[in-house]
Amino acid sequence: MKTMNLIGCGAVGQTLGRLFHEAQVFEVQDILTTSLERARQAAGFVGAGRPVSGYDQMRRADLFLIGVPDDGIAGCAADLAASGLVLDEAVVCHLSGALSSSVLDPITRAGGLVASVHPVNSFADPQVSVHSFVGTWCGIEGAPGAIDLLTPAFSAIGGRVFSVDPRFKSIYHAGAVLVCNYLTALMETGMRAYEKGGLDRETAFEVMEPLVRGTVDNIFRVGTVQALTGPIARGDGATVARQLDALDEWDGQTAGIYRALGRVALELSRARGNASEESLKRIEELLARDAKLV
Repeated sequence: MKTMNLIGCGAVGQTLGRLFHEAQVFEVQDILTTSLERARQAAGFVGAGRPVSGYDQMRRADLFLIGVPDDGIAGCAADLAASGLVLDEAVVCHLSGALSSSVLDPITRAGGLVASVHPVNSFADPQVSVHSFVGTWCGIEGAPGAIDLLTPAFSAIGGRVFSVDPRFKSIYHAGAVLVCNYLTALMETGMRAYEKGGLDRETAFEVMEPLVRGTVDNIFRVGTVQALTGPIARGDGATVARQLDALDEWDGQTAGIYRALGRVALELSRARGNASEESLKRIEELLARDAKLV
């Protein structure tokens, strides 16, 4: 069985360490984090691994899994490369969705193979994450030899591995932010509009829920083009104009969100083909003209 050292013991690192140990994919060997006590706690959760307090106590391994926050990855790579622990063909992998494997360049120069794997899931609580990981999509990029090791390893614990273009890693990660974090922000924006219309927040939530759930279900059933409804899907420029005027008068930030997403909705409406091109050009002019006034 190949060996693995864990550097950083956040929720993702602990989850993967335990899953790899329980599935006997890797022998979890040494665990290094911000303190020896935290390393001991992580080893207890993983069910394996020797807590260490520095690279000088760490043994060589086939895989070094870096699970530290994004701003600490480059420093870990430099320290690990300087330690002399990374031999030819040893794999070093970080777990960030925002950074490419190139942040591990010191490892490459030291002769190791680098990669990045981004499990697209929520890891707030490792106790929960170890039971919900199966089916998690995992974006991977890096050196071919590293990918050859990591792809079957993540598949063995239930991951669904897909390739990411490292040149556009930040844009890829922004996609996750848009559909997850910003969906929450968009819901709050809609909530405020409902409140302006006279609804209390509790009622607004009840009104929104079937609408939002139905929309999401439709998106995953028929795709974004066919799931689009509303005034832009119909080519209803008069409604768009009234809403823009009202939003501009009430709240410029919300009006800006409406315009930005309206341009995307316009593209979807054109692709769907239900509204006339004349009506869509009118909406396009409305969005562009009003945007200059903000």
